[in-house]
Amino acid sequence: MTGRVERSRRIVSRFAGALEYRECGVADADKLTEWLVANVTQTQRSAERVREELLARCREERIEQPTGGRVDRIVRSALHRGEERLVAKVPARLPETIRGRLFALVATATDDEPDRDDVVEDVDGPAVLAAIRSEPGNVSLNTMLTEIGKLEAVRAVGLPGSVFADIAPKVVAAWRARAAVEAPSHLRSHPPEVRLTLLAALLYCREREITDTLVELLISTVHRINARAEVKVTRELIKEFQRVTGKENLLFRLAEATVDAGDRLVREVVFPVAPQPVLRELVAEFKASGPPYQRTASAQ
Repeated sequence: MTGRVERSRRIVSRFAGALEYRECGVADADKLTEWLVANVTQTQRSAERVREELLARCREERIEQPTGGRVDRIVRSALHRGEERLVAKVPARLPETIRGRLFALVATATDDEPDRDDVVEDVDGPAVLAAIRSEPGNVSLNTMLTEIGKLEAVRAVGLPGSVFADIAPKVVAAWRARAAVEAPSHLRSHPPEVRLTLLAALLYCREREITDTLVELLISTVHRINARAEVKVTRELIKEFQRVTGKENLLFRLAEATVDAGDRLVREVVFPVAPQPVLRELVAEFKASGPPYQRTASAQ
């Protein structure tokens, strides 16, 4: 069995040599890994996608495809080194005061972070982090106030807007997803550089997400106010609207009696034709269907 495998390898090697392919040596593997770190893993964190790029690079360089296990090792190494290179960028762009505020978000009361003096006293960092990570409630004034408080807490950290300027959005989104689900104790267990990067990504994304949420809440609140106002006005107008039956004949008779009355008193001429309650209903109908109605409806 061993001899058969060896003969197969020699045949494959000769065939590869005829096509000007060469075996993947240690130097080739190192070169491929470095190429992946510099050109792929800075923007792509999917192992499957990195694997595809690796195999395509092997074909370009006319290198025999490594075995499955070796490919996996190269991909893991490239992803790890790429992550380290990316993570090193973020803390270097953060001032010391901002680092202290980020550390405080996951610090306990007994922690002695070097930058704790830059954080406002009596602020429960993990509680603030939990609030920032929480989802918005139903449309209401209280929800809007809560979201405004979250946004103020995020902005109070003072994260620079350019901290992720040259880092792919999908990479930042992956860091944000990690920071959103890890407990403060888990986040504290990371090295300082990783901890700062994850927390910075979370706040960077949440600031935009909370801003979008506030805009949606404001629009929904305005729509709700308009809907309630329309219902209220409609009810009031319907309540005031009273249609008087046969008002054309009544008005004709009223006008005829008034013309023929001469100087006689109103109560002697008008009220027998149209009693006071009927006249009140006529006035109410005019107010409900005439210019006052139109002004009220158009104002809404």
